[in-house]
Amino acid sequence: MQSSQPSQACTDLISSLPSDKGWDNPSLIFPKSGTTWLKAILFALLNRAEYSNPNSERCHPLQTRNPHDLVPYLEFQLYLQQEDPDHATFASPRLLATHLPYSSLPQSVRDSKCKLVYLCRNPKDNFISLWHFTKKMMLKENGDQTPLPECLDKFCQGLSMYGPYWDHVLGYHKMSSEMPEKVLFMKFEEMKEDPCVHVRRLADFVGCPFSEEELRGGTVEGILRMCSFDNLSTLEVNKSGSLWTRVENKSFFRRGEVGDWVNYMSAEMGERIDSVMEEKLHGSELKF
Repeated sequence: MQSSQPSQACTDLISSLPSDKGWDNPSLIFPKSGTTWLKAILFALLNRAEYSNPNSERCHPLQTRNPHDLVPYLEFQLYLQQEDPDHATFASPRLLATHLPYSSLPQSVRDSKCKLVYLCRNPKDNFISLWHFTKKMMLKENGDQTPLPECLDKFCQGLSMYGPYWDHVLGYHKMSSEMPEKVLFMKFEEMKEDPCVHVRRLADFVGCPFSEEELRGGTVEGILRMCSFDNLSTLEVNKSGSLWTRVENKSFFRRGEVGDWVNYMSAEMGERIDSVMEEKLHGSELKF
């Protein structure tokens, strides 16, 4: 049995790094950019042949397991527990997730032929979604959470578990320009606006394009229905239970709407994020 504790080398490295009080200390925080939706879609895409028979008695895994359980995190379920994990133990096609910035990816990943799909989200909606997520975590653990204005200060300073938002998105955006065959950069808002187009784009990129028969038969629409917020959020597995991290499955399903930030932040707070983004993204082709 593998230990759930990080290796001693990992523990020593973490303890040597500078630290600051985070949004939800001592809990982990996760970027909230549509990761759950993307995991579900990619899993359904890559495994559609195995579950394509409508007469099969086999239940699709997304009906009984949370997307985060089906697509494990590179840094948590692999490298945190093992110094040199054996990727060959994962059945093909191997689908893994990460919140790491591109510069922090293991060299073996960057040098490999694996495809990287990056999904980003408008920073204002990203911030509010993350704030709600950490709020649930803190209320559960100790009944307290850092107020929204203070969290906004930290966000605009770049204080986050995975580094500044702007560095994170710019790293993958740059690599998608330099290596478009390896890195696909996507925006949550564009996927919401025209999901069929972007699911087909995803399928082409990962090397499993839809056949003409699949397109005529509504396979794309079927995947989107199964992976939709309305469907996934009502499944029993996503209304109860929790992941190995003790995070409740229902915590990953709140609203998933574009522009939801206006319901929680003032115009001035939104303008502050816009101002920071304009400064940090200046000179790049990335716009929100």
